[in-house]
Formats: sequence, C-alpha cells, structure tokens
Amino acid sequence: MSRSYGLICTVLATSLVIFVASACAMDDAGTASSSAESMARVPADASGPGVPDGVAQFAVDPFWPKPLPNNWITGQIAGTSVDSNDNLWIIHRPWTVQATNAGSTMAQTTRDRTWGSDPVQSACCTTAPAVLAFDPEGNVIQAWGGDSPTGEYQWFNSEHGIHVDYQGFVWVAGNGGGDDHIMKFTQDGELVLMIGGVGVSEGSNDTNSVRRAATMEVDPTTDELYVADGYGNRRLIVFDANTGEYLRHWGAYGEPPVDEDPGPWDPDAPPSRTWRTPVHGLAISNDGRVYVSDRPSNRFQVFEKDGTFIMENVLAPQTYGPGSTWGAEFDPLDTEQRFLYVPDGTNNVVWTLDRATLEPVYSWGTGGHQAGNFDWLHYMAFDSQGNLYTGEVQTGHRIQKFVRLNGN
Repeated sequence: MSRSYGLICTVLATSLVIFVASACAMDDAGTASSSAESMARVPADASGPGVPDGVAQFAVDPFWPKPLPNNWITGQIAGTSVDSNDNLWIIHRPWTVQATNAGSTMAQTTRDRTWGSDPVQSACCTTAPAVLAFDPEGNVIQAWGGDSPTGEYQWFNSEHGIHVDYQGFVWVAGNGGGDDHIMKFTQDGELVLMIGGVGVSEGSNDTNSVRRAATMEVDPTTDELYVADGYGNRRLIVFDANTGEYLRHWGAYGEPPVDEDPGPWDPDAPPSRTWRTPVHGLAISNDGRVYVSDRPSNRFQVFEKDGTFIMENVLAPQTYGPGSTWGAEFDPLDTEQRFLYVPDGTNNVVWTLDRATLEPVYSWGTGGHQAGNFDWLHYMAFDSQGNLYTGEVQTGHRIQKFVRLNGN
C-alpha cells in the first residue's frame, strides 16, 4: 500500500502566503513509485501524522531572494553552502544563461568559455559573477569569480560545487574539461590555496590533483578537506585543508579506485565494485562517518574517516539516467543526526533517510516551475535555524528558500 502526501498551504504572516511542497508517493519498500495510482495526492497536515516525528517540514518563501542588483541574472546553480552567519553562498554558471536573457552582457571570456555580445543586444540582462553570497534577508552581499586579472590562477570551464568551511574560507571546484583543480578563497575573493591545476590529472590514483571534482567538505575536527572526485575520477580524496597536502583516497567499498566504466545502471545486476561518475554527494556526520553518493548507481556508501567501508544502500532503484542520490545534508536542529536529507534532481524530490539504515522515511517535492516546485534540483544547504536553501541546475537556474515549520 503506497503512502502519499498532498499539497498544503500555510499563512506565515498577514501579507505572506507560502506553500508547502507536495510530498512524493513512496511504496512500502520506500522507493519512488511511477504508477498513476501511487502518485495520487491526498490532503495532509504539515504537522500531522503523515510526516514522521522529527522530520523537517518546510514552506517555500516565494519572495526570497530579493531582486538581484545591477540587472544581474543567474545561470545553472552548481553549488550551495551556508556559512556560520547564515549567509547562503552559491556558485553558478554565467555562461549557461540563454542569449536572449543575457542581452545586456558584454562579450567576455573565462578560460574556454565565451558569452555575451558586443554591442549589447537588449536591456535584459547581465550575467552575475559566478560566486554570490546572500544574507538571510536575500540581499546580495558578495559577488566575485572568473579568471585572475593578474594571471595567478585560471577559473573553471564549468563551475561545480562550493563549500564555506568553519573558518569562513570559500572552496570552489569545477566539472568542465581540464578542471583538475580546487581553489580556496577568502570571502572577498582573494585566493588562499589551489590544489591541482588546469588539465594536469593523471586519473583516480593521482595524489596531486582532482579531476572534475563535484563537491567538498572540511572536517572541522581535523582540518581535513574531503572531496567527492567526481565527474572525471571515481573516488573520495582527502587533503590537508591548510597546506593542500595529499593525505589519502579510496574508491567504492574503500578499495583503490579503478578508472573503468561499469556501464549503465541496472537495478537487477549485482552492485558495481566501481563507482559510476559522477561521485556527487558528500557529508560527514558528528560521529565521524563519511557519506558518499554514487549518483548514477542511486546509492550511498558509508565509511569511517580512514576509508573503512561500513555499509551501503540503494535509493529509488528504478531511477535511471542521472540517478537519485545528488547530495547529502544534515539538519542542524536534529542534534542526534537521525536523518540524512538528500536532493534528487531526477525525481525532483527531497528525500529523508533514516541514517542508521539509509532507508527512506519521507519525501516531498514535485517537478515544475512554480514556487516550491523543482526543475533539476541539484544541491541544497541548511542554515542554523533549520531553513533549507535549494539550487537548480540545467534548465532550473534558480535558488529557493524553504522556511522551517517545526523544530526538534
């Protein structure tokens, strides 16, 4: 018997109505169902019995963020992160804005990407710098990115992944051709450290660089940088976050990675001993476990920090193409970290997994362009109040804020 949860709305202020996203139907095994019957919606209360106890509940704020300054427009949202002051940081791809929407963008080149026009073609719009920061009210407070004007570094061919560490440093990566580097910046865009370089990777056992890395996270207890690496390599690699020194790496099941393509996902085949690409999501729990998502295989694998394999599980196994496991986040209001939250840009839902088993206990969301819908949900991030920020890639080009409705 399938469980489904309906579209609900709540008034948070006298002049602001925000809509709670509809929940995705799941069958008794916790997998997304594709049948018309299972996708039927029934009314449910946001705080009612349909939502398991302790699972985060949200309502979208359709007026967040505020209009961007300088006639700016964003492209594909390639990464999201929230800093210690609850500011949202994103990295996006300016070159993905459609020409008709970038009519006031002057011709420009970053690495191998050229976009804009000379002369400009219309009043709308100008592509925003690749890295943007928003305060909790939705105002832009930082904007930078692109090739170094002094030649100190080269930017990325395709931006992908951003992480603001516990000290406030901003880490960025790319998944385009030759994006074999990760860079660490101050919040005003001054380069602090670069790991790797452009076009230098020698594969999944190269200890000096990455290859089209997806995302990263600094462990504040050890000052170690964990990297989901990624689109070109098939591994998790760890560096010293202060010096960039290589520390260790591993592939699927904690074994040395092999640069062999296991072929397309087949839910009836034995689990692949090799990660498919991209290795896309990453989270480190308070008790020292490392969660890595093999996105096209719809699975998470869990490790000790030294790479010792603990367990794995497949999420929504009937999902093909880009897969279901796009990222991994912990809710700061869930102090025991009972649940792991997963953006799924193929099914356009947010999953809640029981962290002990990695089995889904709830999901919400639906594809679409209205506030609260998702169009290629990519990454997401919580702030300290439990609010959730999401970013959409491909045709989405959007960030959204989901206001927390319940606490634990």
